[in-house]
Amino acid sequence: MWLNKFLDVEDDIEKLRENIETNIFSNIKKKKLTPLEFTILEAIFNLKTISGYDLIRVLNEQFAKTWKASSGTVYPILSKLEKNGYLESKKVKSPIGPLKSVYSLTDAGKKLIETKVSDNFVDQLQYIENFLTELSLIYINSSEDNQKDEEAEKVNNLLKDMLSNILKRIPTNMKYPRYCPECGSKINKKGVEFCSYCGTKLLMNE
Repeated sequence: MWLNKFLDVEDDIEKLRENIETNIFSNIKKKKLTPLEFTILEAIFNLKTISGYDLIRVLNEQFAKTWKASSGTVYPILSKLEKNGYLESKKVKSPIGPLKSVYSLTDAGKKLIETKVSDNFVDQLQYIENFLTELSLIYINSSEDNQKDEEAEKVNNLLKDMLSNILKRIPTNMKYPRYCPECGSKINKKGVEFCSYCGTKLLMNE
C-alpha cells in the first residue's frame, strides 16, 4: 500500500551498492516507480515467475474489484520494467497453444523489493491497521442508529476472518520450497504433475 506517489529507489540502490561487490544495478535506468509498477514487482517477487496473463488474474484478485487490470495496462508496464532493468523474460512451452513469455525479477529487482519492503514493513502494517479502523468506523456510523450494534458485530467478524485468512496464507515452513525446473515457478500444491505456468512435467519425488 504505497498511496498515490512515486517510489524513489535511488537511495536504496546506493545503500545496496555499498554492500554488494558486483554491480547488479548497472542496468537500472529508471529510479522512480509508480505504485502500480511496484505492486507488479511485489507480485512477481512472491510468485518467482509468471506470465502476463496469469499476472493480470493475480492483480484482479489482489485489488478485489476496486480496480480492474487489463492487458492494455499490464503488458506495457511489464515491457517498461524489463527495459529499465527490473524484470527479465523468456519464452517457455505452454500446456496448450504457442510459446508464451514468463517474467521474473532481475537480481537488482529482487534486492530493491527486499530493501524497500523491509525498510517500510512495520510502518505499512500500521497504515493498513489505521485504514481498516477508519473504514470500519465510517461503515458502522453510516448505518441507522438501531442497526449500529449489529453492523459493528458484522465488521468485527469480518476482520477476524480476514486476519485468519492472512495467517493461513503465510507459510510457517519455508525450508523446502518446490520450484519448476524449467521456468522457476513455485509449486504451491502437493502431488501436482505439471507446472501451471509453463506445463513442464514435474518429478513426483521432488
